[in-house]
Amino acid sequence: MSQYLLVGDQLKKSAVVQEKFGPMQPSISNEDMFFSQARELFEEIVDWLGSDSVCGLQHGELESKLLENGYELLRRLLQGYFDRRSDDEIEGECLGNDEAKRTHKKRFTRKLTTIFGTIIANRIGYGGRKITSLNPLDAELNLPVEKYSHGLRERVAVEVARSGFGETVEIIQKTTAAKVGKRQVEQLADKSACDFDQFYAHQQAQSVELKETGEIVVISVDGKGVVMGTEDLRAPTQKRALANSKKLNKRLTKGEKRNSKRMATVASVYTINPFVRTPQQIVSTEEEHKKIKRPKPIGKRVWASLVKEPSLVIKEAFDEALHRDPNQHKRFCALVDGNKTQLSRFEKKFAREHHLKLTIVLDIIHVIEYLWKAAFAFYSDTSQQAEVWVSKRLLLILEGKSSTVAGGMRGSATKRQLSASQRQPVDKCARYLLNNAAYLKYHDYLKAGLPIATGVIEGACRHLIKDRMDITGARWSLMGAEAVLRLRSLYVSGDWQEYWPFHLKQEHKRNHLSLYKDGLPLMKRLIQARCSITAPPTLPIPL
Repeated sequence: MSQYLLVGDQLKKSAVVQEKFGPMQPSISNEDMFFSQARELFEEIVDWLGSDSVCGLQHGELESKLLENGYELLRRLLQGYFDRRSDDEIEGECLGNDEAKRTHKKRFTRKLTTIFGTIIANRIGYGGRKITSLNPLDAELNLPVEKYSHGLRERVAVEVARSGFGETVEIIQKTTAAKVGKRQVEQLADKSACDFDQFYAHQQAQSVELKETGEIVVISVDGKGVVMGTEDLRAPTQKRALANSKKLNKRLTKGEKRNSKRMATVASVYTINPFVRTPQQIVSTEEEHKKIKRPKPIGKRVWASLVKEPSLVIKEAFDEALHRDPNQHKRFCALVDGNKTQLSRFEKKFAREHHLKLTIVLDIIHVIEYLWKAAFAFYSDTSQQAEVWVSKRLLLILEGKSSTVAGGMRGSATKRQLSASQRQPVDKCARYLLNNAAYLKYHDYLKAGLPIATGVIEGACRHLIKDRMDITGARWSLMGAEAVLRLRSLYVSGDWQEYWPFHLKQEHKRNHLSLYKDGLPLMKRLIQARCSITAPPTLPIPL
């Protein structure tokens, strides 16, 4: 079988391209000639598979060679289609949104790097002195501004949501016929995520009810730190980071880690059906817990942002929650961790602004953590007595007796004559219970079937940030980190399949339709000579 040149980053000289592939703009009008090179390669592949020379190859070698040749075959098919569209292009007038007359007409070429390799696009450009040139065929095909195709951009975005930038470079090189540098991967990820906010605003404006929904709307917000480059830290943290001298060359010490992070605000909104249970069921053994069938979150959406202020993310969470139930027929519940600023924003700002009857529940897991720390003031950290002590007080708290528990543990510390340092975790736990007593009415929450633990938001922090961004030695740029958070949020929330077509429509408006008078290039009327503008036919065989 004859050898061929894979056109990717190896495309360096036009003379080599002409020699290997022939002229990119066919001179023969016969439509079959546009795809002649693809047919030629296909026949070569078939002849090669039927030859005796392949009999000694194992199936793995066959797969590898067919894949390599398959990319080139698909590249030639795509090139043939672009050549056909270029040949169909008819000269005419091109009126931009500036209404300037574009009297100069010239055929231009540009490269487009696709998942199959690099192709050449020929099209007519309309311009004039000191006027931005317009290429109507680019608008027809929705070509991107940069050289990377939308198909390749989507592949990059999906991989970035699951892997690091470096890993994405390797995956693209192994699974496509294209090569993309690490910096370009980061830029493409940022471009792919640029319509994140507009997508969800569009969804909320649709006011379409979800097919499946629960009786309770749950809102939860948390914070998680991401290690950033010093230039992308918030001003106070950056000042502290610059003031501290680095103690070790290859590792950040405890204080340095704290001053190297920028807090991301993580939010989650979902609906769930009521789950009525008793305090005794909550403190039951692990085996009994497994027997209980719990309702699952419905329509869960999770997202995070390093750029936006926490108050803005909380506002977005309320907007998303109200989108689930605009008439407020459902019960609204907010799960919090006791952060005073967060509580104030939930209760005094957004709930009052929306006239929303909101039940605020303090996460029981945070309460349990305080109880364990207090227990170790009385018992050793391996003592079973500490476990019994925590279980008894947890049961009382779940029964609505948090103030009694706070007073009791303080009294025990006094009776045992613990020193100020020894009783510090006890006093801290007691203060936490007393200060948040209004949000510890677990006996009422359990009877109403409300969730009392922030498992969803904790899982969101893990899936969005810790598993993906908490990489040893990694320091993120603000642009790269925000893009990853947005793409990963779409991926985890199950919205990617809807987001990508929306993004492509927005790209078409931004890059093309907005440049023309009335938003429509003249080519839509001129190109009807051979290419229908109606819906394209489907392939007889799914790719």
